[in-house]
Amino acid sequence: MAIGVFGLTVGLALGGVVLLGALGFVLQRTVDTEAFRTADAVALLAAEDALPDPLPVAGGQVRVQVVDGQGRIRAASIDADRLVPMVRPERLDRAGRQRLEVPAERVGLAGPVRVVAVPAGTPADPLTVLVARSMADVRHSTHVVRTILLVAFPLLVAVLAGVAWRTVGATLRPVEALRRGAEEITGRAGTGRLPVPASADEIHRLAVTLNGMLDRLESARVRQRAFVSDAAHELRSPLTNIRTELEVAQRLADRTDWTVVTANLLADTGRLSRLVDDLLLLARLDEAPPARGTGPVELGALLTEVAARYPSPPVRVALPPGPLWTIGTVEELRRVLANLVDNAVRHAYGSVVLAAGATSTAGPTVGPGVGAYHLVTVTDDGPGIPLADRERVFDRFTRLDDGRARDDGGAGLGLAIVRELVRRAGGSITLTDAPEQRGLRVCLLLPALPAEDGRGPEADGQ
Repeated sequence: MAIGVFGLTVGLALGGVVLLGALGFVLQRTVDTEAFRTADAVALLAAEDALPDPLPVAGGQVRVQVVDGQGRIRAASIDADRLVPMVRPERLDRAGRQRLEVPAERVGLAGPVRVVAVPAGTPADPLTVLVARSMADVRHSTHVVRTILLVAFPLLVAVLAGVAWRTVGATLRPVEALRRGAEEITGRAGTGRLPVPASADEIHRLAVTLNGMLDRLESARVRQRAFVSDAAHELRSPLTNIRTELEVAQRLADRTDWTVVTANLLADTGRLSRLVDDLLLLARLDEAPPARGTGPVELGALLTEVAARYPSPPVRVALPPGPLWTIGTVEELRRVLANLVDNAVRHAYGSVVLAAGATSTAGPTVGPGVGAYHLVTVTDDGPGIPLADRERVFDRFTRLDDGRARDDGGAGLGLAIVRELVRRAGGSITLTDAPEQRGLRVCLLLPALPAEDGRGPEADGQ
């Protein structure tokens, strides 16, 4: 604020100086123009040898003399001196027009005196017309303007400073309210909202945006707390089992069946390792940007590879009639299918079917070059998932009641990982009822590439 007032003061001061300079220059040029006009009229009379005596002039602040080459006065106005020229002869330029300053007492006028000299007469009898005019009016006008500026300038600065103070204060008052609100929210380390001003301006939009950001941060904080709590709970279970097994084995050292203890410890250690790997994968997926379109993948070969890890039955593959190419990362898509098949095998009564085919169903927008989508399905004949829970099962650490057994249910991260990896691939995942039988069908929409865009027969072994 102080810097703004200082800049305003400097600008007004410079403007006042420029105004005074311009006013003085214009008034002086006006005086010179009128004096030259009078001198030219007298010179015209001298050229016609028709000089009247005394010379007629208008106003009492003008003196006119006509002098010859020896400095003698040939004609003069009524109030002009007829013996002493207004300008010494040696200062005159007989061939050009001049502007001169002379002492006031030499002319008999008040204040500074401006004299113009204009050549006149004939070559045989050269003359010079001298016209003197008082600059007192010009000096007085400049003095009046200077006085007005000196009086009005501080008042103007004070008024403008007050207006600027009120205006800036009114403008920044909502910003200060936002700052206090942010300080209160930070001080109590809890949720809250910033005050939103009523005016529909930039500050209003800023407050709305900041409140939206606070809501998102609070949601992220709640999710993070829940995630940390669930992760700690899941990690505690295998650690508690391992500790219990070791304590029992220690107390019953001579009666301990170390083969059974080792098997139990290896099972709990494997579960703990898988849980840590899943947590690290989710953390990387949360931080890394989507890696869409990394390369072509043939879905038929990938389905065959994943199904080969499981006995048949229950896992069967319905291969497409031709190669189906999609874009993505082979490792990520393999992890997607492996997680889905694991879930299907865990809940199926006797049949799990993997299939892939082209579809005209609209999928998420991935970018240019993707015209259609391939549909990959994993179908089992298990109990299925209720319609109300089909979205909730994709949340982290979510397990339905029949999947909570320590050995069978997992940690509830498999489907959460699947959804994140499918999103990275540019596809979508939905859960539906299995057709013509009891069970669940998982539908994956993956962006399709035309067959000629794939790698050819050598890619079929992926």
